[in-house]
Amino acid sequence: MADRVTVIGWDGSPLTAAARSALSAATLVAGAAHHLALPEVPKGAERIRLGSVDLAARRIASHRGSAVVLADGDPGFFGVVRTLRAPEHGLEVEVVPAVSSVATAFARAAMPWDDAQIVVAHRRTLRRAVNVCRAHPKVAVLTSPGAGPAELALLLEGVHRTFVICEELGTDREQVTVITSDKAADHAWRDPNVVIVIGGAGTPAVPGGGWIAGHEPGYPPAVRGWALPSQAYGQSYGEGLGEGESVQLRAAQLARLGPRIGDLVWDIGSGSGALAAEAARFGAAVIAVDADPSACARTDATARHSAVQLQVVQGRAPHVLERLPEPDVVRIGGGGVPVVTACADRRPQRIVTHASTRDEAEAIGAALAAGGYAVECALLQSVELDTADWAERERSVVFLLSGRRLDRAP
Repeated sequence: MADRVTVIGWDGSPLTAAARSALSAATLVAGAAHHLALPEVPKGAERIRLGSVDLAARRIASHRGSAVVLADGDPGFFGVVRTLRAPEHGLEVEVVPAVSSVATAFARAAMPWDDAQIVVAHRRTLRRAVNVCRAHPKVAVLTSPGAGPAELALLLEGVHRTFVICEELGTDREQVTVITSDKAADHAWRDPNVVIVIGGAGTPAVPGGGWIAGHEPGYPPAVRGWALPSQAYGQSYGEGLGEGESVQLRAAQLARLGPRIGDLVWDIGSGSGALAAEAARFGAAVIAVDADPSACARTDATARHSAVQLQVVQGRAPHVLERLPEPDVVRIGGGGVPVVTACADRRPQRIVTHASTRDEAEAIGAALAAGGYAVECALLQSVELDTADWAERERSVVFLLSGRRLDRAP
């Protein structure tokens, strides 16, 4: 096993005294080509060009001597330190940090970044990274080959954002480009790069900024809770909430959907937009669909009132769904068996809907089961009381149906 492993972050600045000391004593140096070309790397040291960090860690573990690993930016921030410290390698490391590439990118853009979401985009995580960009007004994306600015832009089709693309930070080839997302796919971008994605409706300004990293100013929201009454959306009691949008039904639907950051939620038959806005408050990206132009306008207004980002698509399901990106979870507010079948064909993890009659519930349940979903159904009855005299104000009886995709763990 290596006597000592030192991980040195490099941001293009001159190496610190601690970094130079570790390098001068190194008998093995691992890093990218531009790291191995640094003049401080000893000529007699064994050199490993980093590709797979796991493979390099095995080589380092079997080396007798002092090893140094060079990495761009802060190696403890989405970097090699996590892999090197994995139990299977048994390496103990010392870290000489540098300014992270995310901090450098925001510095180049002269923007604060305590309110930014930060995601890593690989081929396997690209879609989830894009969903974060849909849902939040400021996101830094650490890209990789095949999951770069062009791919981000293509998957953001229909959502306008501004990209600040920082290529090869810290090198003499560094370049910063500001471009709209619809133009980013037309260019070839050099690796490595960081993309700052900004835009959308934004959030209300808070004097002095926020108090918790990774959240927009104003977090947590002023109104506590979810499945809120209509008054929370700037509407009078009983106005704006359509059939199937009762507080109790929305609460049950949200519980079964479980929207979370990185998800894309389809809300089909969005009505007032109450459920769509609440799903967005969990950090999920949301596409709200409704055939009624006035419902789309109400959903837009609800999103603005709730200070959340969502995309509204006017069109009639199931046909309009063909051009939408793949969902993780789907709430269906209307459309019956044809819409349920079309959604099941897209294989989301969860589908939630409701029915007014038992016959309708049985038909929807059969469609979900035929589509490969485990089906649950509950009869929900709620009675709202006027607390002035405890008289019944409103009664609601509905069948709640949910489907969980069988080829995925709950």
